[in-house]
Amino acid sequence: MASATDSRYGQKESSDQNFDYMFKILIIGNSSVGKTSFLFRYADDSFTPAFVSTVGIDFKVKTIYRNDKRIKLQIWDTAGQERYRTITTAYYRGAMGFILMYDITNEESFNAVQDWSTQIKTYSWDNAQVLLVGNKCDMEDERVVSSERGRQLADHLGFEFFEASAKDNINVKQTFERLVDVICEKMSESLDTADPAVTGAKQGPQLTDQQALPRPSPSLSPLFIIVAIYLFIYWRYPLGTWRHPLFTPPCTYRPVSALPWRVVAPRTHHSPSSPDPTFLKLHPSNSSWF
Repeated sequence: MASATDSRYGQKESSDQNFDYMFKILIIGNSSVGKTSFLFRYADDSFTPAFVSTVGIDFKVKTIYRNDKRIKLQIWDTAGQERYRTITTAYYRGAMGFILMYDITNEESFNAVQDWSTQIKTYSWDNAQVLLVGNKCDMEDERVVSSERGRQLADHLGFEFFEASAKDNINVKQTFERLVDVICEKMSESLDTADPAVTGAKQGPQLTDQQALPRPSPSLSPLFIIVAIYLFIYWRYPLGTWRHPLFTPPCTYRPVSALPWRVVAPRTHHSPSSPDPTFLKLHPSNSSWF
């Protein structure tokens, strides 16, 4: 039984690797606005009223079909507390879409939308698409933020606007599908404008058959460098003077290191029996070498 389960799991994982596009989507907003419930309603079609606050970040994967394309969604559920802000903003990079959520029964979450929008512009790329969602629209008796205010704020920020409910499954699926459509439309526009960053088209003058690339200047060969160094040594140290053992022809000059040396004292200052250490110097023991 276990082997059958593992084989089915392996087939599912291999099938999930077949997709045309993969979009990274983040759900952001203040704490307790219903981001986790919103994600579970869309990914698992489930709702649990007793959700605890998200610690750090979590994500789910869902594969959908839009415009005859298989699209894999990585949906990231971020924590809304201020102490996790540094962690969550690190995941903004590479995200192609954001669902910015507030609670229609919480005025503070609505007032924080402007700050969340600033973070998106700061930490994400320029073409990231954003949808503003007012969650918990089923709690009409406790509403403090009207639909008109939400729509006006969305128009001011340049976002599309939805009101949804994870509990009653209102506009949950429609929100994600609209965000995917907006991302696909933006990709199509980028391809139509032939952006080199997207299409990889070559820019600049093209090389024709009549044109020839300039040949690189020939580098100095190692043999030429060795010969030049050897000639410099002969010029610097002519015949009859001391020369380095490496550049001394064999059987012609003896290297200085081969001379027998001994320590003697100058006779002008001290006798050989009691030399002065401060005036010691080296003398060759056989003057016939010079």
